[in-house]
Amino acid sequence: MPVNSFENYPMTWKPNRDQLTAPLYLSIANLLEYDIINGYLAPNTKLPPQRELADYLDINLSTVTRAFKIGELKGLIYAKTGKGTFVASNAGATITIVDNEAEKNYLDMGLIKPFDQFNPLVVETVKSIMSKGYIEKLLDYSHPLGSPYHKMAARQWLQKCNIDANIGNIAITSGAQNSVTLTLISLFHSGDKIAVDMYTYPNFIELASMLNIQLIPIRHDIFGMNPEELDAQCKANNIQGIYLTPSCHNPTAILMNMSRRQEIAKVISKNKLILIEDDIFSFLAPQNYLPITCLVPDQSIYISSVSKSLCSGIRVGFMFYPEKYASNIIRGIYNINVKTPALNAEIISELINTGMADKIVENKIAISKERNEIYKKYFKIENPNENPISFFRWLPLNQKFNANEFEKNALIQGIKLYHSNRFLVGHSEEKQFLRVSLSSMDDANELEEGLALLKNILFETTDPSNIDSLII
Repeated sequence: MPVNSFENYPMTWKPNRDQLTAPLYLSIANLLEYDIINGYLAPNTKLPPQRELADYLDINLSTVTRAFKIGELKGLIYAKTGKGTFVASNAGATITIVDNEAEKNYLDMGLIKPFDQFNPLVVETVKSIMSKGYIEKLLDYSHPLGSPYHKMAARQWLQKCNIDANIGNIAITSGAQNSVTLTLISLFHSGDKIAVDMYTYPNFIELASMLNIQLIPIRHDIFGMNPEELDAQCKANNIQGIYLTPSCHNPTAILMNMSRRQEIAKVISKNKLILIEDDIFSFLAPQNYLPITCLVPDQSIYISSVSKSLCSGIRVGFMFYPEKYASNIIRGIYNINVKTPALNAEIISELINTGMADKIVENKIAISKERNEIYKKYFKIENPNENPISFFRWLPLNQKFNANEFEKNALIQGIKLYHSNRFLVGHSEEKQFLRVSLSSMDDANELEEGLALLKNILFETTDPSNIDSLII
């Protein structure tokens, strides 16, 4: 078909032929990514059929197919059998920390802040360390994986998570996100597939996209990821890994019980998956809950950090890995981190060894319990398996909204929220939710104000017949 015949033909996406360069498939993929990331193609937009786009650009169908495959690997688009190809619901949506706090004119119930009011306790520990005579020894390149002293403190911390780790298989990292990055770069390759919950931590989605790792969404029930579907997807796709946050799943707040953990572990073992267990909320789980890593220790990377439990600004994580992954992980640390600042690790080690870490955790749990009781005055917690002391809640919406418009409207009315589309991997879902942070407010009164405002916004936009389901 001649290209000119498309001049007045309606197409949802018309890339400029004059901008195409060799290789054509990569150029098309880059143009598609640019238009999605910059908002020219809205989430859930149906793209032109591949054959139609090939005719429009006057190129081979296989070239468009290769370009779309790249977009799919990056999580930017997804295909529905018999329906076409669509822009992903969370494409281009990121969750970032805002710097201009002084200019903030809204209540922030989006970002999960970890009760920073306990940072003065950390400051006292910092002052104590700075008065000691060995500080200079913490300022060089030694011990890239962490000093023996820091590793012993890490081992003590991991024991509280029910992980009995050999210090030879522990690395001190610059936080959980750094640990995840190290794992993906060290153990996975471009084009590999990792199973994730249908709703997943957005930073993991973005990181996988940057590394051209394809995420395979697995549906969940009230207990967490569905093991039967995970097994079926492993058979249908060549999946290499799985990413889980079982103690308090972000964003759904589900606490995966031991029965479900055992079922998931069997599927992991059967399909020889590499488990990335991001357990930053382990301090919120019951003491008798074992990490999934304990059930498949030779296939797991266990990640803990102190950003939520102790102090968000001191970027320290603890990474436990089996011996068979050691050389790859160490190589990654040498080439990505060089080392985690020993001064940071010293501060955290001192908090752990003096018992101050336990005190901070106890205080945070007490406040989180109070915040959750306040939340229940305004909204139901419909899933009984949500962690009862979670720092955030997963609030169902009783009608469909345009995600971007809902967030913008809420912000105009004075409250920042995150719609479930930001967390969605792949297909658009009929059900919609809000992730509501309970920890970002300075105090209980501010939380009450935010929840009351949120309820008013929902009442204004919700079908009156559904209003009763929003409150207790």
